[in-house]
Amino acid sequence: MDEPLEFTDSEEQEYYEHFRLTVDKGQGLLRIDKFLMSRIENASRNKIQNAAKAGNILVNDKPVKQNYRVKPCDVISIVMAQPLREIELLPENIPLNIVYEDEHLVVVNKESGMVVHPGYGNYTGTMVNALMYHFSEVSAMKTSGDVRPGLVHRIDKNTSGILLVAKNEIVQTRLAKMFFDKTIKRVYYALVWGDFEQDEGTITGHIGRSLKDRKIMHVFADGSYGKHAVTHYKVLERFGYVTLVECRLETGRTHQIRAHFRYIGHPVFNDDTYGGDQILKGTTFTKYKQFINNCFDICPRHCLHAKSLEFEHPVTRKHLFFDSPLPKDMATLIDKWRHYSKHKELE
Repeated sequence: MDEPLEFTDSEEQEYYEHFRLTVDKGQGLLRIDKFLMSRIENASRNKIQNAAKAGNILVNDKPVKQNYRVKPCDVISIVMAQPLREIELLPENIPLNIVYEDEHLVVVNKESGMVVHPGYGNYTGTMVNALMYHFSEVSAMKTSGDVRPGLVHRIDKNTSGILLVAKNEIVQTRLAKMFFDKTIKRVYYALVWGDFEQDEGTITGHIGRSLKDRKIMHVFADGSYGKHAVTHYKVLERFGYVTLVECRLETGRTHQIRAHFRYIGHPVFNDDTYGGDQILKGTTFTKYKQFINNCFDICPRHCLHAKSLEFEHPVTRKHLFFDSPLPKDMATLIDKWRHYSKHKELE
């Protein structure tokens, strides 16, 4: 059985669990929902049935219904939306930048500084609290049933940008399968330290919790620990000492972009967790140091933005694409570097 994804309070990752198992040779005929309930810890029958309805239960690589009877040596694969920790979700009237909404899902352009889901140290004021309030207002207006936010991925508190949320468990389960199948395309913009020899490249390295500090993630090059992670990047603009890059995620691991770029020696600018809040490139001139400190003040967070999201609607099958402009802090910072790189007036 595959190990489910680790769940933490602040991360960039998908929320799904993938299980793969082979039926014993001596197994008698049994409904697959009952079979899986006995094999997967804490899996409710309703959750398994929703996975079947979403087409997320495969037997020998073909989707089956919940009443399929397992046979000896069947190879079963199932993807389910990962349940969040049991925390009371209280609706809060907090403004949200909702860029798309229908009866099945909602797309939010999250501001930096907002935590996505309540957790240790952040039990209120989160995006989920805001969505709970928004959904209750919409439900009251439309006299529809109870709607709850179903997260399928998350971005860090200090990462801005596009986030996709399901409105019911079946849609959440379908989106989870789409993340697992890598059919949802995500693009991030990051300002990172240093210059690159090539215009594009790929970073590969297993990501897992640091063996010295559990709060941060570490890249394990030999693959002996952590989970497989791949980040593709392309240089968008060079400023000499820093570079604006576009990142495309092939996998969605905790702090993937931030950990991967630190691993190759290009930490995200002003990332205080992964060393980007230090002057890593440039001159020794006092004016340059003051310039960097001014940059840190302009964008007092790691310079990472979830720029766009592209996918096929899990119900209507319509092609959807959402793009968000760089927030003011990052846009101002990039303009400042653009001016500096052209004129070198502070050196």
